[in-house]
Amino acid sequence: MATPRNMLLGFAAGLIAGLLVYTFADPSATWVQWTMTYVTGVVGTLFLRALMMLVIPLVFSALIIGVASMGDARELARLGGRMALFALLSTGIAVTSGLVLMNVFAPGKGIDAAVTRELVHENASRMQDIMEAGAQVSSGLELLIHIVPTNVLGAVVRNDILAVLFFSLFMGVGLVATKTRASDALLLGIEGLFDVTMKMIEWVIATAPFAIACLVFDSVAVAGWGILGKLSGFVGTVLVAMAIHALVFYPLMVHFGAKRSVRAFMRDSRESIVMAFSTSSSTATLPTTLRVAEENLKLPPSVTRFVVTVGATANQNGTALFEGMTVLFLAQLSGVSLDLSQQILLMIICVLGGVGTAGVPAGSLPVIAMICVMFGIPPEGLGIVLGVDRFLDMCRTAINVGGDLVASAVLTRWDGGHPDEPTDGDPSAVGV
Repeated sequence: MATPRNMLLGFAAGLIAGLLVYTFADPSATWVQWTMTYVTGVVGTLFLRALMMLVIPLVFSALIIGVASMGDARELARLGGRMALFALLSTGIAVTSGLVLMNVFAPGKGIDAAVTRELVHENASRMQDIMEAGAQVSSGLELLIHIVPTNVLGAVVRNDILAVLFFSLFMGVGLVATKTRASDALLLGIEGLFDVTMKMIEWVIATAPFAIACLVFDSVAVAGWGILGKLSGFVGTVLVAMAIHALVFYPLMVHFGAKRSVRAFMRDSRESIVMAFSTSSSTATLPTTLRVAEENLKLPPSVTRFVVTVGATANQNGTALFEGMTVLFLAQLSGVSLDLSQQILLMIICVLGGVGTAGVPAGSLPVIAMICVMFGIPPEGLGIVLGVDRFLDMCRTAINVGGDLVASAVLTRWDGGHPDEPTDGDPSAVGV
């Protein structure tokens, strides 16, 4: 059973096994490669593919039901406006704190040139793919235009989550405005699709402890933790920024914005956080996040199905923070000086760019490459952070998912909701 305890045990098992292989065996040995190809690789990949298979029907049904349950377009506009305000505020704070720390510690100015060349060379093949993907990333007006799909089935085939979100939102509004027996029957059918999808997700999540062990094993057995030493300054600065956002800003919002016990909130959210950290995908974690929000945190479905579903793409605090810090780190590394006005522009781009970043592992790397080109920073330098990206990707995904749960709790309170919250002693306690 995929309890938080079992998921943590799976993570620990994968971590220990991976470190043992990396330390005492040759990761390129035949038996290690065979295990990663035919056992752990298959289990981990099938788990992620099964979750991704169910994301589109889940997003489609959950968002339509969430919008339809609001009753009128004015209530939808109010919740949407409040969510946009919260997302801009929280993401802006995350990016600003990250840029301040990167300016203070300047880790890009302390890496040896020989190490830089070695890391870039090691990741040359992956850099080519990222550069090509970065050239295809939509931005600005182009991103806005492509949110509206010309063919909704084509958007489903391409797994274009933003386009599917727009169509689902539009259809939900249409159902609110249409009061006929046929439209009621259609909504009932969509509710049935949601129920069936959640049941299938429950079956997939039951295998999570085993899949998490395999995913973590594959990452650690190959990379180990040695690469962290070479880029310790960069990794440490990013982790400090993420810790400040997760352990200071989020608790303050839960305590003052949602009027809930921080300790209880963290305890009841941990299943989603572990899943996000292990899969490095906010999209794959979406089913778990929805269930945790409604069953563990007791938040109303009318809020969570809108906020969590949209937030998986549009409220990515950790991703925006990482993008801004990485661009500034690469600027320091390559000797490109960004003045205050340029860094303010960088902050704005990262806040807005977080909306279009794919909620999948390493989804932010093409966006970073695109931003580097905009500021005249050699994007090839991105190859330097590829060795530590998997670990940092796990961390920023956990921040993203935690932000969606915090947003749901805060917006529930702003919307006048009073969830039946399980408390831990004093419900106003801020202690974690």
